[in-house]
Amino acid sequence: MNTLLTLKKLFVATLALGAVTLAQADTWPSRPLTLIVPFPPGGAADTVGRYYAEQLSTSLGQPVVIDNRPGAGTALAAEAAAKAKPDGYTLSLATAGQLAILPNLQDNLRYDPLTSFTPVAILASVPNVVAVGSQAKADTLQTLIDQAKARPGALSYSSCGNGTLCHLSGELLKNLAGIDLLHVPYKGSAPAVTGLLGGEVDVAVDTLTVLAPQIQAGKLKGLVLTSAARSPLLPDVPSASEVGLPGFVASGWFGVVLPKGADPALVERLSREIEQIASKPQTTERFGQQGISVEHSTPASFAQVIAADKARWGEVIRTAQVHIE
Repeated sequence: MNTLLTLKKLFVATLALGAVTLAQADTWPSRPLTLIVPFPPGGAADTVGRYYAEQLSTSLGQPVVIDNRPGAGTALAAEAAAKAKPDGYTLSLATAGQLAILPNLQDNLRYDPLTSFTPVAILASVPNVVAVGSQAKADTLQTLIDQAKARPGALSYSSCGNGTLCHLSGELLKNLAGIDLLHVPYKGSAPAVTGLLGGEVDVAVDTLTVLAPQIQAGKLKGLVLTSAARSPLLPDVPSASEVGLPGFVASGWFGVVLPKGADPALVERLSREIEQIASKPQTTERFGQQGISVEHSTPASFAQVIAADKARWGEVIRTAQVHIE
C-alpha cells in the first residue's frame, strides 16, 4: 500500500514537473537574453553574432545583448557559457576553433565540447583559400604541389596563428598532397597576408573573407577554395573536389549553443527562430558580400558536426605534432 502511494506521488510530481517545463517554454523569453561572443567587436564572428542578435531581438520580443568575452583562444567565453544557468537566457556563439580545435590542443580546459553544451544550430561558415603572390609561377594548385615535391621544405606558407584553422588547413593540405611546406605563423590574418604580399612567404592559407579582396584586386592568385563548391565571390577559384582533393574541405563555422541541461522545448523553439532568420534573402545577401555562407542545422546534426570536426582536427593535430604555448 505504501509502495502504491509512493508511486502515485511520483507520478503526480512528474506530471507537475512536465507542466512547469511546458509553462516555462510557453512564457520564454520574459526578459532580455545575453549572447556571449568569444571575440572582441569587429571581425566575422562578431558580425555574425550581432546580426543574429538583432534579428532574434525582433522575433523573440526581448533584447539580445552581446557580451564580448575574448581571451585564452576563445576558452574564456566557453567557460562562462558552460557555467551559466541552462534557462535559455544565456546563449553562446560557438566556433569550430573553440569546440573542435582548442580541446585537442589544451588539456586544462574547464569545459568539454561534447558534454558542457546543448547545441542549437549552425549559423554560418567561411571556407579558406590557398593563395600565392601575383608574380608567382604557380597558377594552379597542382603546379604548387609539383614545386613543393621538387623542393621539400623549401616553400613556406603563412597562417593567422599557430593552432588556428588557417594553420591546420595548411597541414591538412600537406597530408593530402604528400608535400612538405614550412609553416610560418603570424599574429593574425592581416600580418600573414602582408607577409605574402611582401615576399616573406610563398603561400598564404586564410579565410575567404580575408583573401578575397586581395585576389579580386589582382594582388594575389587564388589556387583553391577549401569547400565542396566554388564561391560567387571568387568564381574563378576552383573548389577542393575540382583540383582532385575532395578531402580538402575546411570551413570555420559559427553556431549557437546553450549550457547543458537546457529545456528541449526551448532548444527547439530557438532553432526554429534561427532557421527563419537564415531563410531571409537579406541574410544571405548581407553575409555573401563578406564570403560568409549562411547555414542552418538541427540541434542533433550540429552535435554531430562538433563531434566529427573534433575527431578530424584532432587527427591532423596529432599527425602534424602541433603544440601551442
